[in-house]
Amino acid sequence: MAYIDILRKLPSVGGPQKKLDFRSKLQWTLLMLVLFYLMTEIFIWGVSPDAVRRFTELETLLGSKMGTLVTLGIGPLVTSSIILQLLVGSKIISWDTSTQDGKTLFMGTQKVLGVLFCFFEAAAFVLFGAIPPMSQTPLIIGALIFQLALGGILVMFMDEVVSKWGFGSGISLFIAAGVSRTIFIEAIGSPSIGWGRIPRAVFAIAEQNPLAVGTLILPVIFTAIVFMICVYAQALRVEVPLAFGQIRGFGTRWPLKFFYTSNIPVILTSALLANFRLFGTMLSSRGINILGTFDGNGTPISGLLHYITPPRGSTLSDIIIALGSGVSVPANAKSVSEQIQKVGLGIPGFRRDPRIIEKVLDRYIPYLAVLGGASVGVLAAFADFTGALGTGTGILLTVMIIHNLYEDVVSKHMEDMHPALQKFMR
Repeated sequence: MAYIDILRKLPSVGGPQKKLDFRSKLQWTLLMLVLFYLMTEIFIWGVSPDAVRRFTELETLLGSKMGTLVTLGIGPLVTSSIILQLLVGSKIISWDTSTQDGKTLFMGTQKVLGVLFCFFEAAAFVLFGAIPPMSQTPLIIGALIFQLALGGILVMFMDEVVSKWGFGSGISLFIAAGVSRTIFIEAIGSPSIGWGRIPRAVFAIAEQNPLAVGTLILPVIFTAIVFMICVYAQALRVEVPLAFGQIRGFGTRWPLKFFYTSNIPVILTSALLANFRLFGTMLSSRGINILGTFDGNGTPISGLLHYITPPRGSTLSDIIIALGSGVSVPANAKSVSEQIQKVGLGIPGFRRDPRIIEKVLDRYIPYLAVLGGASVGVLAAFADFTGALGTGTGILLTVMIIHNLYEDVVSKHMEDMHPALQKFMR
């Protein structure tokens, strides 16, 4: 049996047989979101309860919660995707992902690698001390590894459900859900940590303690400011005029966003750094300091990770990471010009040639990628410097994800919404 035939027989989520309306997609998206939140509250059996506090800062970027069924989060899925994209993009593996067979090979192999990484990362988490068992018996260790891997596999299938039956992608949804949960808990509170900043600020006002009020409420205010700036920046774009080649007198505009790189490269870069930091911490706990050494909070203080991990409030580091995400984005003027050519559009006054379209787009895309990436870095650094809730990268990712979700819904489902919801979305 050929490899591609084996991939076709792998368990997968079947796609819908007909176009789904807004209500159906909303139901599936909300169902996966509720399931994700439930999984963040289900702690795995056999874990030591006092040993999962060091990695809370990384939970935002990995869409995870340590010690629960979503401990691995999107880590295995992102890691397998990055590896395959590098191999296919560098032509080490010659798959044409524009064909159906190529897509099957890519997606199937990504799923196989994802499952393997689920077990590999689960074993690494347990054996290297990130999720230490309550006792060192083989039964407890094996049960922990199995539960962690099972949770990671469930997240993979939930991502597939969202991609085929819901809005956007599961990776983006789970990151936004995790960041929103963190911001809500820090602002309002929860039974496990007590009152959040806003209730404590109200108590401080009642006690006439202005210094405490300022300390508690300023991070909330700066969080709102970063949200508003990011929402405004999402609306900035350059619109390239285009014309239909077969229909005279009709044209349209192709929007190029200021945040051209969107959220995917930022997610991939941030998640990759988070994974490196996580494994560096686990290796260091065993006396293996290849990637660096760490303090009691899991912050790198020496070695490679110390230099590539942006400290909270480090403007330069955040900008460099955001720029790296921007220049590494696979969409460029050539690929965009091919998309425009395929839908029958061209530059008014010129013959329909993708090289001409590419030349025009080259006036905008490289600059948007760099300026947009730098702006993302500055905003993230500003949020971190002011102590905004949810971290700067987390806030930016959440706003980008929600805005992209809004645009997707408006462009595809305005007709089948309830009239009251239509007015709200407009």
